[in-house]
Amino acid sequence: MYTGKKVRLRAYRKEDLSLRLSYINDPEILRTIVSDIPYPLTLQEEEKWFESISALQDTYKFAIETLDDLRFIGGCSINDVDWKNSTATIGIFIGDKTYWGKGYGTDAVNTLVSFIFNEMNIHKVRLTCYALNERAIRCYEKCGFVEEGRLRQEIYKDGRYYDKVAMGILREEFLNLNT
Repeated sequence: MYTGKKVRLRAYRKEDLSLRLSYINDPEILRTIVSDIPYPLTLQEEEKWFESISALQDTYKFAIETLDDLRFIGGCSINDVDWKNSTATIGIFIGDKTYWGKGYGTDAVNTLVSFIFNEMNIHKVRLTCYALNERAIRCYEKCGFVEEGRLRQEIYKDGRYYDKVAMGILREEFLNLNT
């Protein structure tokens, strides 16, 4: 478990799955994290996903839990670890909307990135998100991520096209912000 100021990143538990499924299938969340047609996932697919989690892979998946009431509110992951070039890609979602805009996502990102730089000895953390997800972009910028590029009109949602935004942060930048 890795603890921030508001959240703890911990292993997923079987009892998280039904709530995680309701978060993932929420149309507002699907809109911001799924690029293809937002078709609802089933409990069987979630169980299969849960069974695939392993500490013996270079992909790390964490449940996000609040410190004050130990509530499971979302998830984050470290993907595409490139040990040679010392980079990793992250993803995050806060599924419980009562925690949106209150710093829980920012704390989860900071906790995850701190783990990556301090425990995995990675040099750069990167992510992509869609320009329609302005709340996420503000969160990443608060954590020190900078926009590195855009894929123009990469995703079609709500009757229009949106850019895909690439962002990154270097270990040195993160450490300078957090010392």
